[in-house]
Amino acid sequence: MITELTIRNLAVIEHITVSFRNGFSVLTGETGAGKSIIIDALSLIAGGRGSAELVRYGCEKAEIEAQFDIQQGHPVYEVLAKIGIDTAADEHLIIRREVTAQGKSTSRINGQLVNMTMLREVGEWLVNIHGQHEHQSLMKTEAHLHWLDLFDSERIVPVRSQYEQSYDRYSALRKELRHLEESSKQALQMADLYRFQIEEIGAAKLKIGEDESLLEEKRKLSNAEKLFQNVADSYDVLYGSKGLTAIAKAVQKVGDVAGVDSAVLNPLLEQMQSAYYQLEDAAFQLRDYRDGIEFNPARLEEIEDRLSLIATLRRKYGDDVGEMIAYAERIQQELLLIENKDETIKRIERDTEREKEILLTVGSKLSKLRQDAAKQLAGGIEAELKALHMERTRFDVSFRRYDDLDAGDSVYLSRNGLDEAEFLISPNPGEPLRPLAKIASGGEMSRIMLAMKSIFARVDRIPVLVFDEVDTGVSGRAAQAIAEKMSELSRYCQVFSITHLPQVACMADSHYLIQKTVQGDRTFTSVEDVRDVDRVRELARMLGGVEVTETTMNHAREMIALADEKKMNTNA
Repeated sequence: MITELTIRNLAVIEHITVSFRNGFSVLTGETGAGKSIIIDALSLIAGGRGSAELVRYGCEKAEIEAQFDIQQGHPVYEVLAKIGIDTAADEHLIIRREVTAQGKSTSRINGQLVNMTMLREVGEWLVNIHGQHEHQSLMKTEAHLHWLDLFDSERIVPVRSQYEQSYDRYSALRKELRHLEESSKQALQMADLYRFQIEEIGAAKLKIGEDESLLEEKRKLSNAEKLFQNVADSYDVLYGSKGLTAIAKAVQKVGDVAGVDSAVLNPLLEQMQSAYYQLEDAAFQLRDYRDGIEFNPARLEEIEDRLSLIATLRRKYGDDVGEMIAYAERIQQELLLIENKDETIKRIERDTEREKEILLTVGSKLSKLRQDAAKQLAGGIEAELKALHMERTRFDVSFRRYDDLDAGDSVYLSRNGLDEAEFLISPNPGEPLRPLAKIASGGEMSRIMLAMKSIFARVDRIPVLVFDEVDTGVSGRAAQAIAEKMSELSRYCQVFSITHLPQVACMADSHYLIQKTVQGDRTFTSVEDVRDVDRVRELARMLGGVEVTETTMNHAREMIALADEKKMNTNA
């Protein structure tokens, strides 16, 4: 539910903050007082289109902020998570919208900036606004199948999910089949290229890592002479008179006197002896390395030729030997597919037909469930309409299979199922069933929409419903029935109604009076939560006009008392 709404500089509203309660609330006031601005504010919060004309004259921007209290597990939390907004079910959800005098709009959810698409995705799960001639999703033919599935979701949704999975597999197979059929000529050309590339890579007999090892070997062969000379000179220095021989003499000299000052000289002697042995070992290793150095111009030329071949292949098939081998393996598989294309096509055709049979079987089951649900829905809506004094109104769901459209297989199998659905209605006896959008009477449209919403409010989980003068064009018993229906509907969600009818206003749990005043040369609108005598006085004004008499006051008190009694009996 919406718990608080703050509006600043929106049309004639300078600044108001209104706290709302759960249940059925009405907004009343004189024509032109600004009742529709409240609806505009809620529409902006739900992602409706904003414009510079909404900004109060002389102000830089209009600001609207709404606070919602949403139950844990509500689908809106999934939407919020999808768009990257962190929320906690034990905290309020706060939506803020600003519209500048230049027409630019800024939106935030819990302080986080969101674009209009994100705001609309969230708003669709929070607020439904219904005007007398406004075609909401219930009026859109393309949404009727969705509403039907939602009505009997427990039985329909699992089967629809199974159908969608089968449809996705079927579509993937058809796509693969089309690709194979359309690429036939190109595939033959590619087969020749693949054979040449596989043969070229295969003839090279590549080994992973060989390019690195060849480069290392080339580096040694290219520098063999320099290596030999430097290593040989180093060995000669170590074994010369100034090398190990000199160190050996130094060791001997220190050894002769080590006993005189053993505490100092013995550790030094050990270090010198260790250094001598290490250098001697290094000298032997240098000698062996020198003797093993290879002078092989033929091998060097062979390596260079091999590296040149690898470089040529690298330019064609990959950055290193590993990538070239992987490429060869991949095109080998593609070549097998091309060479066995006819068999592959036949296999995919068989798989496609099998999947199509599954799809048709599950689709037929889905159609049967939808037809059963349509009968229950029609009965429920007709019962609701009967309570709204439209006893002889007929409601039906028209189904048309996609294959009846004669548009080919691509239309015949839709991801939504085998059918399209449309809600039809006949308000008066003798009239044919017609689409909802073609209902002419505003009063009839209001009651039909209220009846449908009474059914779907139990399953669509929209927490806030707003009816903008949907009782226009009705009176008497029909007006009373609409009031009772909206009161009953408020057991499932929070209901707001802008109304001029006292029959509707007296059934409200909360009553808000919208008033317009002029101060100086500026117009201001206020919203007051009227109770007790103030509520009686407003109801009396609705009954009698400008002059409020004791008679109209008594009549208003009687209407409120009867309404309270009616609600008490209904809730009992």
